[in-house]
Amino acid sequence: MMTNVHRIDTNLTLDVGCRSSSASAAEEWQSFKILFHDFADLPSGVDQCTRLSEFSCNGHRWSIKLYPGGKRASRTGCLSLYLELCSGGYATAAFEVSILDKFQSVKHTKKLMDYDFDDSTNWGWKDHCLRSYILNQSENILDDNGTLAIVVSINRKNDSAFPFVPINPTFVPSNPMSSLITSMLLDEETSDVCFEVGTADVYDVDEAASSPVTFHAHRLILKKCAPMLASLFGSYDEEIVAASITDVKPAVFRHMLHYVYGGSVPGKEMNAHAKDIINAADKYSIVNLKLEAEAAYVNSTKITMDNAMDNLLYADALNLALLKEVVMDFLAENSEEVTENMSFADVPGHVMKDLLVAFSRTKKTKQDNQGDNNNFTIMRVNELRMKLDEKGLNGAMQMKMMMTRWRSEMADRILG
Repeated sequence: MMTNVHRIDTNLTLDVGCRSSSASAAEEWQSFKILFHDFADLPSGVDQCTRLSEFSCNGHRWSIKLYPGGKRASRTGCLSLYLELCSGGYATAAFEVSILDKFQSVKHTKKLMDYDFDDSTNWGWKDHCLRSYILNQSENILDDNGTLAIVVSINRKNDSAFPFVPINPTFVPSNPMSSLITSMLLDEETSDVCFEVGTADVYDVDEAASSPVTFHAHRLILKKCAPMLASLFGSYDEEIVAASITDVKPAVFRHMLHYVYGGSVPGKEMNAHAKDIINAADKYSIVNLKLEAEAAYVNSTKITMDNAMDNLLYADALNLALLKEVVMDFLAENSEEVTENMSFADVPGHVMKDLLVAFSRTKKTKQDNQGDNNNFTIMRVNELRMKLDEKGLNGAMQMKMMMTRWRSEMADRILG
């Protein structure tokens, strides 16, 4: 529900499809009521956006982007909603979005705290709520004219908390140290170890070679950033200078080693090789790379009745909490069809508990997300990861925490 510091003034109403009006300031939060007229008739295809005219708050111009049919990565039937910074520069904002019913009571609220915006970053929810929930007449959300009313509230705090940065700020070169370390990768002159990666009979034709591909590296960097790779060379006293890698494609290994040296995997390459990168990062415990590749795989994969079970077993085998959550949500949302057409004979027993968690989370969403917001057992993976990151816990500990059977006990101890 909306906190007491929010003041919703009927004079602060923005209309989509009809009229618009300006807003004035409140004390700590500034709230804007937005009316989406004829909500049921708004474009509802995947990635089809209805964008609100800009409004001003904290010296910046903002807009709301609504996707009635959701984004490509959204759960089936969910709408997506994002806050967009339109004025250029940078801003930090806490904000929340509340859906009102036709009696002007708050039905559904979500909040994000202290997120950094720039002209290329939007923040919000790809699964804000079910579109069918809004259209359901028994919920009394749409008024008699089919208008959806939402309230967007942005935390004003004070001017110093939201400094305005001009579109063309003073240029200062970035710290070059990270790029210098990255440039050391494959430097044969300074390297003291090397990997021989791949054989001709286990890879795709276009990657086959008569001999393995050599990657030069530095034992000290590997020891600090990728201990399992460093262990292939033994101790410093053993003076092993070459290690053979036969279960990873050279292209994938190059991405992994580049990441270890502080680089990143380009988005297109990450999407193309996501599963191979997950497997390699899992085998050699490059945890953060595994998390990034898992996110890329989730965002580029549509879960269907045909692939749900394979993805579920894969996610469970490699402890991919985000992928497992997406599959579980799909199963929960399509429970009747799943019951009729899918066999769970090969599913490990502990996964059934995870499925019950997904059903509980779906039920909680349909009950307007009211109740205990600190129920770590059913908390969303992204939300729990953000809480753990705020506590300074690394990717390995986060992976452990994502296992449902660990969540309640460990979260209470760490976050409580």
